Amino acid sequence: MENSRLCCFAILVLMSFCVHQLNCGDATAAKADVGVILDLDTTLGKMYRTCISMAIEDRNANHNHNHTTMIVPHFRDSRGDVVAAASAAIDLLHNTRVMAILGPQKSIQADFVIDIGDRERVPVISPATSPALPLKETPYFIRSAWCSSSQAKAIAAIVKAFGWKEVVLVYENSIYGSGLLPYLTVNLLQSNVVISNLSFIPPYAKDDQVLQELFNLKEMQTKVLIVHMPLDIASRFFQMAKEVGMMTEGYAWLISDPLTSLLSSVDSVTTEAMQGVLGVKALVPRSEEVRRFTKRWSKRFHEENPNIDRAELNVFGLWAYDSTSALAEAIERVGFPSQRVNRGNSALASVLRNFTYKGLSCDFNITNGQLQSSAFEIVNVIGKGDNTVGFWTEKYGISKELKFNGDKPIYSTEKESLRGILWPGQTSNVPKGWEIPTSGKKLRVGVPIKGLGFNEFVNVTWNQETNAVEASGFCIDVFKEVIGTMPCDVEYIPFPTTDGQSTEYYDDLVYQIYLDKYDIVVGDVTILANRSKYVDFASPYIESGVATVVPIKDVERKNAWIFMEPLTRGLWLTIGAFFIFIGCVVWVLEHRVNKHFQGPPRKQIGMIFWFSFSTLVYAHMEKVKSNLSRFVVFVWVFVVLVMTMSYTANLASMLTIQQLKSTYMIKKGEYVGFQTGSLVAIFSNSIIFGDYNIRSYSSFEEYDEALSKGTRNGGVAAIVDEIPYLRLFLSKYHHKYTMIDQKYIRTSGFGFAFRKGSPLVSDFSTAILKLKEDGKIDMIARRWLGPEGHHYGDGLESLDLDHFRGLFLIVGVSTSTALAIFFSTFLYQNQQILASSGSIKEKLHDLGRAFFAMEKDDASKHSETGGEIVLAQSPSIKTSCDEKGMHSQDERLSTIQTETHEEEFNTIDADVEAPIHYAERV
Repeated sequence: MENSRLCCFAILVLMSFCVHQLNCGDATAAKADVGVILDLDTTLGKMYRTCISMAIEDRNANHNHNHTTMIVPHFRDSRGDVVAAASAAIDLLHNTRVMAILGPQKSIQADFVIDIGDRERVPVISPATSPALPLKETPYFIRSAWCSSSQAKAIAAIVKAFGWKEVVLVYENSIYGSGLLPYLTVNLLQSNVVISNLSFIPPYAKDDQVLQELFNLKEMQTKVLIVHMPLDIASRFFQMAKEVGMMTEGYAWLISDPLTSLLSSVDSVTTEAMQGVLGVKALVPRSEEVRRFTKRWSKRFHEENPNIDRAELNVFGLWAYDSTSALAEAIERVGFPSQRVNRGNSALASVLRNFTYKGLSCDFNITNGQLQSSAFEIVNVIGKGDNTVGFWTEKYGISKELKFNGDKPIYSTEKESLRGILWPGQTSNVPKGWEIPTSGKKLRVGVPIKGLGFNEFVNVTWNQETNAVEASGFCIDVFKEVIGTMPCDVEYIPFPTTDGQSTEYYDDLVYQIYLDKYDIVVGDVTILANRSKYVDFASPYIESGVATVVPIKDVERKNAWIFMEPLTRGLWLTIGAFFIFIGCVVWVLEHRVNKHFQGPPRKQIGMIFWFSFSTLVYAHMEKVKSNLSRFVVFVWVFVVLVMTMSYTANLASMLTIQQLKSTYMIKKGEYVGFQTGSLVAIFSNSIIFGDYNIRSYSSFEEYDEALSKGTRNGGVAAIVDEIPYLRLFLSKYHHKYTMIDQKYIRTSGFGFAFRKGSPLVSDFSTAILKLKEDGKIDMIARRWLGPEGHHYGDGLESLDLDHFRGLFLIVGVSTSTALAIFFSTFLYQNQQILASSGSIKEKLHDLGRAFFAMEKDDASKHSETGGEIVLAQSPSIKTSCDEKGMHSQDERLSTIQTETHEEEFNTIDADVEAPIHYAERV
């Protein structure tokens, strides 16, 4: 019993000693009073409070470091109100006399508290993200979260990746919402994307105000919407957007941070309404330390807030933990000797504005008073939460996997760099970004009022029955084909001039788009650089350019050598060389079997040239007996046929062009006409008309009359105009005039004009290209402008060797093959000579004698009585040794078949001496 009492007494003494030591330790540490201003009635405010408390407790519980200061937090509830936040700051500064303030959360609250802290020289460490907050002007403001401007490049990269050209920015009308606007505008413009509309919602907007703004957004053509607003307003906004039918297929929604980071805290109704939304949020490190802290935080948060079912730790909670730890570390570095740290020390603010700390959020790096950003995560709202589809970094752009500094630095803005995305309406089809409303205002289409002529392009009339403007013509038909693929209504608005004629250069008409009077301009509008400064053009639907029309007359000077022009000099020489080559080949193949290719040398040389060149007109009368010769001649005659036909066609074309060509008729000082108010009028003082006098005309009838009269009778020598107009003119007067291409200027053609950045441009361009590929635009052009084919150039090009390279290759291969077969057979028949022991010179001499000896064909081997010619073998010829000691050898000549007629014997060359004995006929 006494022993147990002694044990209890010893334990009590030990516990008292430990408590005394702890109290002594606490007593030696200086107290640092820190104010914390949060919206404690919100889930995010409660998250901040738990993280800040845990950071202070973890630091105080760490006995491995001998801390000289202890953070004492003083929490105040701002209740989501600006005045309450300012009152809390004044209370903390004047009554509690805190040395620093953590918070408030919202930018609109921080704007007031920062000013108070600056006057009192107390650091304000706030997670407010708006770039509109005066960071540089207030040395006591430290931003403990990423500035929202840092995500502008990431959002612009996503928009560019999907090819959207216009977006609508929906934001809260406060310092928080408007702060992102200038940064986002600049980065989108760098990606050739414009913000077509701005839609702002008041911070305390009622449901009917939000609903009215949604109806306004629904009537817009642009269907890509970027939302930048706090969580409370965004939750109501998306629920109402689903009710009005704006969370369906065709829409693309992008949300910014911190809204994206807070998705884990929204209720299931809001999550269901936001299905298919894309978002950008700060990347949360996935380290083991973060996972352990998340478990601790989740347990404690739900113990402190049992009524909150859905709450997850996000990056803002990690930043709150790290900023509290960084503040305690900064106070430790500055050092305060007293038991209670006093405020008003500028050294603390200086340390905090450039502070690097290794925290839960990885590198907690504050530079110039602002936490530096790194990587962003791109998420897609699917199901009950968000799904990661990619990442964005300043160095690598968009990527499926997070890239680090060791990877190859290639910046990507391709949609293929993202994983699969489920868009609103539960579809994987990427929204095109715009849609013309089926209800509401129509597309305003500006059309020019033409004069009395050229109405085939655009003709504007007034329908008195329907009281509406109607338009027809080539340009209008092409426009109707394109717009027919799009669900929209249009109204034609004529653009008249004071005199009722066509506009001078169409510049005024195009400029109406810049003044927002038209959405599109449709007509014979030429795409020019100066017009592209104010509008965007779709792909040209008809190519253009400036050319000249002149009367059809004979040329004054004839060309005596025009028959040589169809072929180039190189081709003429090549053909001549092949003629001689083919003659030689046929002579080689026929010499031993055909008497026509034998005789004196002059006769044989003449036969070579005669036979080959006679094939040009198919006048060769000599029959060839060798199959190899027949093969060679057959191939060569085919080649000659092709070349002859090509030559004839090209010569006929050149003679025709020469007949019609009238370039030489336009002389200096003569009159040249052009269309009144057309593009050509711009160049009236340029090089086109530098050597001529000019006259303007307003119809094709006036063109015809002026050209018929000529310069001497008050008309013109030529008409200079754009090719589409001249094509229409020639379809009516093709028997009198022709077009010559002077190559004065090349224009891009006619195109539809739109306002800058209009999403209609890409869709119209795609539709026009499709119509061209299907041939529909050509059909429309033939219906209105007539067929093409009246444009004659300065002449045709001469045919060169490249046009017949394949034919000459065939001739070369066939003749080479025939020669190879012939010589192989010849050497085989005379293998006794090759096998003899004579010298090479003697062998070649004997082969030559054998070649020049005539070979009997099978038909001539029989006599008239049916007898057979028997050829005796020549006796062995002994060659005596010469003075040099050469030994003699028997040499046997090959048996040579020959005809018995003495007349044919005489055809053998007299210089060839062959010891051949002819046998008597039996």
